[in-house]
Amino acid sequence: MLQLFAVVCVALASTVSAKETVVSSAGQIATAIASIAPGDTLTMVSGIWNNQAIVFKATGTASHPILLRAQSNQSTILTGTSTLRIAGEYLIVDGLKFENGYSPSGAIIEFRGLDGSESRHCRLTRTSIKSYNPSNDSIDYKWVSLYGQYNQVDHCALEGKTHLGTTLVVWLSATPNYHQIDHNYFGPRPLLVDKNGAGLNGGETIRVGTSDWSMYDSFTTIEYNLFDQCNGEIEIISSKSCGNIYRYNTFRSCQGTLTLRHGNRCLVEGNFFLCNNAQNSGGVRIIGEDHKVFNNYIEKSAGASFKSGITLMNGVPNSPLNRYFQVKRAVVVFNTLVDNVCSLNIGAGKDAELTLPPMDCVIADNIVWSTHAPLVTYSDTPVNMKYEGNIFYGTTLGIAQPSGIRMVNPALVYGAGTDSLWRISSASAAKDSAVGSYPFVTNDVDGQLRTAPYDIGADEYNTTPIVRRPLAKGDVGPQSMTTPVIRDLSGAPDHRSLMRLMNYPNPFNPTTVFRYQLPAAALVEIKIFDIMGREVETLVQQHLTAGRHEVSWTGPSNGTGVYFCRLQSGGEVRTTKIVLMR
Repeated sequence: MLQLFAVVCVALASTVSAKETVVSSAGQIATAIASIAPGDTLTMVSGIWNNQAIVFKATGTASHPILLRAQSNQSTILTGTSTLRIAGEYLIVDGLKFENGYSPSGAIIEFRGLDGSESRHCRLTRTSIKSYNPSNDSIDYKWVSLYGQYNQVDHCALEGKTHLGTTLVVWLSATPNYHQIDHNYFGPRPLLVDKNGAGLNGGETIRVGTSDWSMYDSFTTIEYNLFDQCNGEIEIISSKSCGNIYRYNTFRSCQGTLTLRHGNRCLVEGNFFLCNNAQNSGGVRIIGEDHKVFNNYIEKSAGASFKSGITLMNGVPNSPLNRYFQVKRAVVVFNTLVDNVCSLNIGAGKDAELTLPPMDCVIADNIVWSTHAPLVTYSDTPVNMKYEGNIFYGTTLGIAQPSGIRMVNPALVYGAGTDSLWRISSASAAKDSAVGSYPFVTNDVDGQLRTAPYDIGADEYNTTPIVRRPLAKGDVGPQSMTTPVIRDLSGAPDHRSLMRLMNYPNPFNPTTVFRYQLPAAALVEIKIFDIMGREVETLVQQHLTAGRHEVSWTGPSNGTGVYFCRLQSGGEVRTTKIVLMR
């Protein structure tokens, strides 16, 4: 109890010397920045801010970031030609609202200064952009442009983009980005078409990189976002760089796919594609080398060819950076595909140019169930394809049946959880039947721990509480994070120290997940305390490797109320408040 109170007292003491300045224009912000110090706050008054070109250029520290915030969440409304430049280190922007304006030059929000200097360890949170469009939809500008390193965009809402240009783009350099994009709402975006009704490029919701930088590492993580009717073009997410992570996102009624367009070694894990038979909807499209696609749930996609449930493209010999590299060593395992028009398409795009079929790939431990024939389409014949442990069912297979595919009923049960998904039952042929060794798969799409022998498909049959579910609008965006930013404990991710302790959902019932990051191997202790400072439970007490980690906690059955989670490692402490609501 004394340790917990000491953490709180240190946090409060560190804010004593911080200064708050109330500002009402971009000019006043510029004046205040001239004397700003780490830990200070600029509070933007509520109301309409018209034609304000804001430059938030300053340098905070990991323990004392500088905060630019709305007087209350979403009460500062920027319109006209208003824009924002975040330029510096350890800066946080919180609670702004851009609405019914347009950008006269560049993106609406850029993580760089007017002089091109890029930002590091900066964060944009609880901020919305809605219908910020020019009068001519052929004008191309982005809404959010991420430059620099270790920046974060979280709990934002971006919706109603009707003009050309990616909604959010990550720009690469020779140094990896390590950006994080999480818990955002990406709202409806109409299909971009020319005057003849043909689809246009340039309507991605998120793009990570460009073709000319595609062989460079980005190491960007995109997780826990909701994509709702994002129809701009075939690529909802366009991955054009290496080493990125796309996980735990939900795609609802989107006309397109998560596309690994350029680059290698990306991970696509635990996403929900709830296509609802939307025209041209799909799941994951794979191009390039050494990608892993696992634990994804893909239901009722209506697209075909490039927009199938899972697509492995053909490649171009000696491909230039802007064309199609051959798919090599893709690992597609433990996914569940339900009632898709075209479930699995191998060698898509084969023509006189795209002549190289997928090579040395693995299709293992997946469930594919559909009444739409065939279950597998060979647009070209793959080279050295390995099938093992798969269950396909519902109609004709479409290829000569390999030994690694069983045509048996997986006995899926609709709505076995609380979110109306198709999951396996205790009587399923998928139970305890997985084949092969895939050590990177440790839990299932629900966030439940897999226990050997594993079950086939995205779902591991389990009676423990579900940790991750498909996201709804209330789970993401500015209104989903009810706790305002606190200067001391909620800074942007510092990858040289512990990432700020995050949990989802909060409030929760009955289970929440804590996420954190270690810069190096270390002894980690995570404990839960009640409101009186009494220890409730120890979640972690062990040496862990460097990187991202997560642990779940199920609250007491009679324990409705406020708790604290405390993380200690290497002399650092992070504490976060959580609310159990039963």
